[in-house]
Amino acid sequence: MAKEIVVMSVLLFVLAATTKADTQSGYGHGCSSLCNSSAPTHIHFYFHDKITGPSPSAVQVVSPPNKTSPTSFGTVYVMDDPLTEGPDPRSKPVGRAQGMYLSSDQVRIGFLQAMNIVLTAGPYNGSVITVLGSNHISDSIREMPVVGGTSAFRFARGYAQARTYFLDSNGLDAIVEYNVYVFH
Repeated sequence: MAKEIVVMSVLLFVLAATTKADTQSGYGHGCSSLCNSSAPTHIHFYFHDKITGPSPSAVQVVSPPNKTSPTSFGTVYVMDDPLTEGPDPRSKPVGRAQGMYLSSDQVRIGFLQAMNIVLTAGPYNGSVITVLGSNHISDSIREMPVVGGTSAFRFARGYAQARTYFLDSNGLDAIVEYNVYVFH
């Protein structure tokens, strides 16, 4: 009986200590101040994906294993795409989309998109938002999860909505409007 009381006392002490430690801020920023914002931050920009021409912003690094695949299943692209305030490629730059997308659907054209939205202007200059998700370009609006970030976007969570603004006749170069909603 005495042994059980000692074990129970130790367990209660450990539980109390860990609960107290979880509520205190240690090194860096505590989540209690960052994760309780009531409204998400909204960031709007245009993504310019250019595969053709002398200065592409996205390049194919893996060809589809099956050249007759209607979806180019298995193709991998690496990107460093400019982000701008407006749809005109000459409008004010606000960042870069750096990462990759790969054809991951054998039935319809769709990509697994992994990208860092590197912001280079405005109040979040130097901060990064990380997006990872499915992007079926034939859908009018695509939604992908925000899975993290850096600097002002540590502990980020939210979603990005993509809408095709322009797709060239060959279906290679595109301008995509993004609305990103982030809790941080």
